[in-house]
Amino acid sequence: MKIALFTNTYLPHVGGVARSVNTLEEACRARGHEVRVVAPEFEHSAPSPHVLRVPAIQHFNGSDFSVRLPALNVVRDFMEDFRPDIIHSHHPFLLGDSALRESWKMQVPIVFTHHTLYERYTHYVPLDSPALKRFAVQLATEYCNLCDQVIAPSESIEHLLVERGVTRPILSIPTGIDTAFFAAGDGAGFRDRAGIPADARVIGHTGRLAREKNLMFLAEAVAPCLAADPRAVFLVVGDGDARSDLLDHLRKHAGEDRFHFTGSLSGPDLADAYAAMDCFVFASQSETQGLVLAEAMASGTPVVALDGPGVREIVRDGENGLLLEGHASAGDFTAALRRMMEDPELALVCSRNARSTAAEYDTARCITRVLECYETLIASQPRRPETDPTAWDRLLAGIGIEWNLLVEKMSAAAAAMSETPATEALLD
Repeated sequence: MKIALFTNTYLPHVGGVARSVNTLEEACRARGHEVRVVAPEFEHSAPSPHVLRVPAIQHFNGSDFSVRLPALNVVRDFMEDFRPDIIHSHHPFLLGDSALRESWKMQVPIVFTHHTLYERYTHYVPLDSPALKRFAVQLATEYCNLCDQVIAPSESIEHLLVERGVTRPILSIPTGIDTAFFAAGDGAGFRDRAGIPADARVIGHTGRLAREKNLMFLAEAVAPCLAADPRAVFLVVGDGDARSDLLDHLRKHAGEDRFHFTGSLSGPDLADAYAAMDCFVFASQSETQGLVLAEAMASGTPVVALDGPGVREIVRDGENGLLLEGHASAGDFTAALRRMMEDPELALVCSRNARSTAAEYDTARCITRVLECYETLIASQPRRPETDPTAWDRLLAGIGIEWNLLVEKMSAAAAAMSETPATEALLD
């Protein structure tokens, strides 16, 4: 197959969607498929014949995201040259619109993965407000209904999309991880390089250090453990705007040698970091899938987490970790974390079961399901005419495409003014 992936975030940007797209790309290519990626320009990105970089605003509104600028002809020429069998969109706006245009013009099926709860990221946009959140919800819902197939990264998101009014077929397929890779991490070597004592009790966290990740709650829960146990160490892998606030809070409770912020890691360094942890902590309520949880579990690291979308599907309380209610207090989280750290038998059972759980998220299994989805859609697509469409046909098709996109935006704008069934649907 010839597969085109459209995404607003891609390597070297560090984030769940960028990693998901890259995982899908590499796995499909390893199985003999041709893959092309359309993504915004990003600082320090290496040129590749397989990736079209479109002009973009860097560090939009002070964030680490790039926002593409209009470049319709560039995308059109790239797609005409590649002539994909299927298009997979990873965002419902910006390059997501370009993906829809190319799908309709080239008469190939389009798949959309609903990676993100977009309404929980509107603080990256100027004039954030409840109206903007409603706009984001309605826009994503309307976008789903313009595609041929929707992929939800977890069952929680699949159920939410149905409640919001998505009528297109939905499949629940997580991104998938290389379980063997994360299982082979060298924890002792990482501790030695980072200056962490071999007998330390390492509490770990991985992810972007961003406002929507509920990180101050995590700092409030971990700090008492550092204060109570002189062997406890907090290892944080990742970077972002919340880093300074986290450091300021932790310094009030423990010395600098008790917490280690490594910045963003990838490859063997990341696998080694997971292996160096005795327990992985997670408090985000904005996830759509538990990707970092699966990575930690693949290394045999038990988890303590708050219940939430993408989390409840993977953390099984008392089996591979401890799962607290989503409204639990920081004190409740502290108590659960101390229980995991001070009960060797519980930690051992959870560690063993964590590896078994991670196997369910292995890349090979997840990619097979995605490819089967592609094949089904391609087989069901009406055969394209042997002759190229006339200029008049292209004009009419273009008008139809732009009209559908305009209606989508108008529906989202109306939702900004008043509630709709989509905006009223809540994620438990």
